[in-house]
Amino acid sequence: MTDFANARRMMVDGQIRTSDVIDRDLIAAMLSVPRERFAPPAQASVAYLDRDIAIDRERAMLKPMLVARMIQAAGIGAGDHVLDVAAASGYTSAVLAQLGATVVALEDDAARAGRCGEILAGLGVGNAKTVCGPLAAGWPALGPYDAILIEGACEVEPHDLFAQLKEGGRLVGIFGTGPAGKAMIYRKDRGEVGARPLFDAAAPALPAFARAPSFVF
Repeated sequence: MTDFANARRMMVDGQIRTSDVIDRDLIAAMLSVPRERFAPPAQASVAYLDRDIAIDRERAMLKPMLVARMIQAAGIGAGDHVLDVAAASGYTSAVLAQLGATVVALEDDAARAGRCGEILAGLGVGNAKTVCGPLAAGWPALGPYDAILIEGACEVEPHDLFAQLKEGGRLVGIFGTGPAGKAMIYRKDRGEVGARPLFDAAAPALPAFARAPSFVF
């Protein structure tokens, strides 16, 4: 039987701390949140490996190191209001909530969103709300947000999400697919959004942020 507490410590020591993640509150949150509870039962034993975990045919939990680096880059902490786009089963939302943020976990499939909400509720996460709707549209009804995370690779910039950032708000996501992917941070300053690359990264592609096919005559 897997010792999940030990697996969690090994994940933090071997993947998180060694990836330039130094935020003590974030490290504590990742030591606290039971990642295995968010994985499909058949994959619970591998939930702490350095890999994405497929939730279903269209969504995956991002690898722990990538989750940690994205959260740290966004500078998310207690009191922040955060939109978690493509929340999958809710693991990242739970980590954000453990940091003291209020979280809106957005999914575009009713069954997936329902499962996400059930897991978060089952763990007593009271400061995360699961909603269902198109990912690219965000969730303006509960915005604006201090930070937005996109949990997957995008081919196009999410302009509707930029509009839901507060002044000074940050959006972090993976842009580009395959080995060309890069984690980027976007920040709103005096109404304008500027971008800065963070580090090379790869994540499963999100069709909601795919480039429209071009027509060849």
